[in-house]
Amino acid sequence: MKSREIRQSFFDFFAEKGHTILRSAPVIPADDPTLLFTNAGMNQFKDVFLGKGTRPYNRAADTQKCIRASGKHNDLEDVGRDTYHHTFFEMLGNWSFGDYYKEEAIGWAWELLTGVWGLPKERLYATVFHDDDESLQIWQKQTDIDPSHILRFGEKDNFWEMGETGPCGPCSEIHIDLTPDCSGGKLVNAGDYRVMELWNLVFIQYNRQNDGRLEPLPQKHVDTGMGFERITAVLQGKGSNYDTDVFSPLFDRITEITGVPYGATLDGQTDIAMRVIADHARTLTFAISDGAMPSNEGRGYVLRRILRRALRYSKNLGYHEPIINQLVATLADSMGDVFPELRNQQETVSKIIKAEEESFIVTLDRGIEIFNEVIEKVKASGKTVIKGKDAFKLYDTYGFPFDLTRLMASDVGFQVDGEGFEHCMQEQKLRARTDRREKQQVHDEAAEWHWFAEKSRTIFEGYDRLEMPVSIVGARYSRGKLLLVLESTPFYAESGGQVGDKGWIETTTYRLHVTDTLKDGDAFVHVVTEAFDKILDTTVNPGDICLDVNQLSAEASVDRHLRQETERNHTATHLLHGALRRVLGQHVQQKGSYVNAERLRFDFSHFSKLSESEIEEVESLVNEQIRKAQEVNRHADVPYEEAIAKGALAFFGDKYADRVRVVEIPDISVELCGGTHVDNIGRIGLFKIVSESSVASGVRRIEALTGKAAERLLWREHRELQEVRHLLKAKGDEPVTEKLAVLMESKKGLEKQLQDFRMQKLLQNAESFLDEAVEEKGISVLVRHVDGVTADELRMIGQALLEKLKSRKVPGTGLLSSIEAGKVSLVSYASNEPSCTCQFDSGALIREAAKFVQGGGGGKPELSTAGGKDPSGEHKAFEAFRVAVKKLIEN
Repeated sequence: MKSREIRQSFFDFFAEKGHTILRSAPVIPADDPTLLFTNAGMNQFKDVFLGKGTRPYNRAADTQKCIRASGKHNDLEDVGRDTYHHTFFEMLGNWSFGDYYKEEAIGWAWELLTGVWGLPKERLYATVFHDDDESLQIWQKQTDIDPSHILRFGEKDNFWEMGETGPCGPCSEIHIDLTPDCSGGKLVNAGDYRVMELWNLVFIQYNRQNDGRLEPLPQKHVDTGMGFERITAVLQGKGSNYDTDVFSPLFDRITEITGVPYGATLDGQTDIAMRVIADHARTLTFAISDGAMPSNEGRGYVLRRILRRALRYSKNLGYHEPIINQLVATLADSMGDVFPELRNQQETVSKIIKAEEESFIVTLDRGIEIFNEVIEKVKASGKTVIKGKDAFKLYDTYGFPFDLTRLMASDVGFQVDGEGFEHCMQEQKLRARTDRREKQQVHDEAAEWHWFAEKSRTIFEGYDRLEMPVSIVGARYSRGKLLLVLESTPFYAESGGQVGDKGWIETTTYRLHVTDTLKDGDAFVHVVTEAFDKILDTTVNPGDICLDVNQLSAEASVDRHLRQETERNHTATHLLHGALRRVLGQHVQQKGSYVNAERLRFDFSHFSKLSESEIEEVESLVNEQIRKAQEVNRHADVPYEEAIAKGALAFFGDKYADRVRVVEIPDISVELCGGTHVDNIGRIGLFKIVSESSVASGVRRIEALTGKAAERLLWREHRELQEVRHLLKAKGDEPVTEKLAVLMESKKGLEKQLQDFRMQKLLQNAESFLDEAVEEKGISVLVRHVDGVTADELRMIGQALLEKLKSRKVPGTGLLSSIEAGKVSLVSYASNEPSCTCQFDSGALIREAAKFVQGGGGGKPELSTAGGKDPSGEHKAFEAFRVAVKKLIEN
C-alpha cells in the first residue's frame, strides 16, 4: 500500500464505524496560546475533556499534524540518528466523546490492524495498566491475540494524564515485534526500536484532584493515537520510517539538488544529513503554512533553530546554498491533497524560508571559522569542553543556537559547558532589565507609599468618561515627583503599547499636572511633575506637597486632545495589522507597538523588506477602510473561548484573562485589546506610512501618522516638491524626476572627471616616492605617509609603485599610510624578482604593522591593505614594518 492509501483506509474504516472524518487542526494552536505547537491529536479536543466545550458529533477520526521539537516532548536531538524519530509527524486517531468505550476501541483497533491491514498476530503485543482488569479481559475475550502477549505495566507506561490535575485514565498500547525470530517480548516498553509502539488507546475515565485523588468522570472518553510514519514503515516492510514513500520524494529532490544519493544507512554521515534536512523541511513547511514565523522568541525561535540546524547538515553534503526552500514544492506536490494549505501557501512559505536561509548563510561560514578556532584553543589546553562564554559568543554574534554548537562539538568528540552558557544568557537578561526606562523603575525605589485607605485595585472608568470626581488612596514622593493612586480613574495607564494619559487632578488647594500614568500591579500610578497652589497663586515643587485628609477628594480630567489623537493612532494600528495580513499573508503577526498622540509604530513578523507597491497597497487599504467610516465595536467582559471562536487574534506568549475585551472593526480586524479607541474609524481621517525598516531578523517595523499630523506631512512634502520644481524650472506637468536624473548624471560625470584628474596628478607625484626609498643590499624599501588621500586612492598609489618597480625589474617592498577622519589606512606592496634571494609577502608584513593602529587587513602577497582606528600608532607601525623587512633581508 502507498502511504496515501494507508491514510485513506484508516479514514474509510472509521467512517464505516460512524465516525466524522475531520481535517487536521493547524499545527499552530490558535485557541491555546500556552502551547508552542500541536503535539498530539487530542490538543484540539482539550476543551471537551475538560468539560468546557462540546462538538456536534460524538465520534471522530483524523490525521493530525504534530510537531515535537521543544519542552517535554522534544525529539530534535534524535532526528536523523535513528529510524523513527521526527520533529514533524502525523498522528492517526479516533475519538469517542461519551459514546463507545474500551470494548469497541480495543476490538476495532485489532480488527483494523489484523483484519484490514493483515499484520501478523503473532508479532503483536498489548499492554494494559496494572490494575485495569476490564481492558485485560476485553483483550482476552474480544480478540484472538496470544494471551501471553497481554502485558501489565505501571503508571509510567500505561496511565495517561493531561496535567497534574484534570482528566486522566489508563491506556492500552499495541506494540509490534520486528525481531527476525519473534523473540522480542522482553523488549516491550524497553526503548528498543525492534519492538515499538504502534497505537495508544487512552481511556479517559477519571478526574485527578488537587490532593491526588481520582474521581470518576460523569462521561468517559476514548482518545487514540497511532504514528502514521511508523505504521507506513511496517505495512511497506521497511526497517526505517525514512525508507517509505513518505520521505522518498524528498530524498529524490535533495539528490537532484546536491548530487548526493541517499544510501539508507543508519550511521552514514551523508544519510544522517539527508534525514535531518528532509525532516526539518517538513516541520518548517507545515508550521509556516499554518501561520508561524521564524523569529527570536517562542515557537519562532524553535523554527529558526531547526532551520539553522538543517543548514549546518547541508554542508555535510557539500552544499552551501539555500536548500530547504527548494523542498517546499515537493511537499506541496506529495502531500497537498491531504493538506491543501501546503499548496495554497507554497509561494509564501518558500520565500520566507529562503530569506531565513540567506540571512543565516551570511554568518554561518564565519561562525564555523570561529568555532574551529575555539576547538583548536581547547585542544591546545588539553581539554575537551568548550567554555560557556565561547558558546554564547557563537549564539549572540553569529546566531548559532546552543544545540547547534553542541551538535558540532559532539561531531569532533567535544562537549559544551551548558551551565556557563546559561550563566551568560542570564547576565545578558540582567543587563537588559537594568537598562529599562527610569519611569519604569520608580516603583522599585526605597521611598514608601502613604496609604489613606486600604490598597486595592484601581477601577478604570476612562473608556466612557474623561472627567470625574476621584478619591486619592495612596501617595508617594520620589525625586521631586508626586505619585498618586486613585480609587477609580479616567486616566489610561500605559500598557499594550499605548502611552499613559496626561491631564490634571485638582484638589481644594492644588492643581496637579499629571504627565504620565503607569501600572503598578492592579494600581494605576499618576505621575505628577508640576503643581500649582491655588491659594498662594504660585507653582510649587510636587515633592513638597503635603496631602491631608481634606485634600483626598479631587476632580480628575484627562487631556482630551492628547487622548483623542492617541486613540486615532491606536485604532489605526488595528487597521494596519488587518491590512498587512490581507496584503502580505496570514503569517503576519503583531510583534510590538507604540502609540502616542504624535505617531504610531507597529512591529510585525515578515521575512523581507516591503516593496514600494506593497507599502502603497497597505496604505491604500487602510485609507479605504477609514473612508467607510464604520463603527468600532467594543465588547467588554467576553469569555476568552468565545472571543477566540469569533475569530479574535491571540498569539503565543501573550497572557489573557478568562474574560477579555474585544475590539472589532467589521471586515478587517478582530483583536483582544484593552486599549482605548475611536468610536468610528472615520475619525482617524487620514493614514500615512512614513517609514518601513527592519527591527530584527524576521521582524519589520512601520511608522505612520494619522489625522492632522499626516495632513501636515503631506502639505510639507507638497511645498518641498513645488520648491524643487521651481529650482529645476519644471513647466506644467513636466516630470521632476527626469530633470533630476539628468542633473544627477551630469554631476556624476563632472565628479568622475575631477577624480580622474586628481588621481592622475597623485600618480605622477607618486613616482617620485621611489626616489625616497632606502636601498638595503640592492632592495628598495619605502615607508611613507601620504597626505589627503582616501583608502582607495592609497591602494592605487601602491599599485602604481608596484608596477613601476616591476618595470625597472628592481626587487623591493613598501608601506604607505594615510589618515582620514581619524582612521588609518595602510597599503603594503612587494615586488619579488627571481634573481633576488629575499622574497616578501605584503600580507604578512602589513599584519605586523596593523597591530599598532589596532586594525587588521588582508590581500594578495604582492599588494595588501589594512585599516585601524588609532592614528597615534602610525609611527610604531612604520618601525615594525622596517624591522620585519630588515630581518628578512639579513636572513
